[in-house]
Amino acid sequence: MQQLELEVRAHGAYHVITARGEIDIAAVAPLRDTISERVVAGDVHLILDLDEVTFLDSTGLGVLIGARRKVHAFKGSFSIVCRSDKLKRLFVITSLDKVFAIHDSLAAALPADGERS
Repeated sequence: MQQLELEVRAHGAYHVITARGEIDIAAVAPLRDTISERVVAGDVHLILDLDEVTFLDSTGLGVLIGARRKVHAFKGSFSIVCRSDKLKRLFVITSLDKVFAIHDSLAAALPADGERS
């Protein structure tokens, strides 16, 4: 099991949370807490970068759904960066590819000219 590492950095009005490792039942609490801390701080435009995530289970998907609901309640946005075919298949199988804005790169996830997604 690879421990989950999280890094948060600002890109203008957007905050990118980069996750590295596995997002499973043992690791969802730090992710959920990091997202909650950002929202409480007023950072409601979040991008979750999953490019270095090697595993994502249903508990992790639940955290992502909760994060999207939370930021949208504050008129924010939540999008995902993911190039992994394995993870993309998971989003398709669960039909969450229709719920989340999923991008192939951080550049694609960041709106041009300060627009909100």
